[in-house]
Amino acid sequence: MRDAHVYAGNPLDRGERERRDEDWIAGKAEDPSSKVLPLRSLNVLVVNGPQHTLGWVSPEDLTRLGIDATPIFLGLLDGVAHFAADVSPFDGAGVLERERRRFEDARVAAAQLSGPDAGIVAQARAQIYWHDNHGFCSVCGQATSIARGGQVRRCPSCRADHFPRTDPVVITVVRHGERCLLGQSVGRQAASKMYSALAGFMDQGESIEEAVAREVMEEAGIRVGDVRYHSSQPWPFPSSLMIGCHADAATTEIAKDDVEMTDVRWFERSEVLLALEGKSETLLVPGPFAIAHHLIKAWARGEV
Repeated sequence: MRDAHVYAGNPLDRGERERRDEDWIAGKAEDPSSKVLPLRSLNVLVVNGPQHTLGWVSPEDLTRLGIDATPIFLGLLDGVAHFAADVSPFDGAGVLERERRRFEDARVAAAQLSGPDAGIVAQARAQIYWHDNHGFCSVCGQATSIARGGQVRRCPSCRADHFPRTDPVVITVVRHGERCLLGQSVGRQAASKMYSALAGFMDQGESIEEAVAREVMEEAGIRVGDVRYHSSQPWPFPSSLMIGCHADAATTEIAKDDVEMTDVRWFERSEVLLALEGKSETLLVPGPFAIAHHLIKAWARGEV
């Protein structure tokens, strides 16, 4: 397997069998040996140090602070149950920020956390966001309740089950000989030198290859031939899965979408290599935090 991207190193056993037992979940949610990761306004509690670590607390710690947040079961590690909890509504949440503990934005925190800890952040943030925004049944409008440790929200009225969503996004570096196609989305500063791989959400009833071809055509007016999968990255903002690909160009004349794209260009391999080293005067590319960086680097170094 390739080295894991940021947010892709989650070590937890998701506990599929354990989730089926509501009594087990309830017991572990009160077990002093269990660990709870507090989130406030989707920021995660971390312990600052030479390397950040996650700011796990026990269920008893939250009880002492008057925090009665519903725990979301993340999984098991070495037999210990791990949960996440949204502590935003509770006054006692501020007390959790003591000594070296701080609530930090998930992007900022993940840049300093270990791979496994960043992977846990991705799961916790995405699940908390979903629960915070899906409290009512989309079928009948009634308030829903949490089941299976947070893997499901269940409607007590029509009995519909609702599951946390993951939105697939294709992100692609298109190549033609010694050039690759990169774009600049609307919203970036006009003078920005930052270019990235072309990306977009998959549609229903669409394969990965079809989504790549459609997105590249929509954004750049380029037809593609062969499409190859490279790797994927969970992206919890709020809950996407980035599906990284490379594709061969079948045409080369650019006709960009002026609504979505500020610019789309072909870049020579030599210029991209300089950009990866931070030495280009005309091009910036995303840093290693993003899957786009690794797609671009793999092409520039001839690895694909």
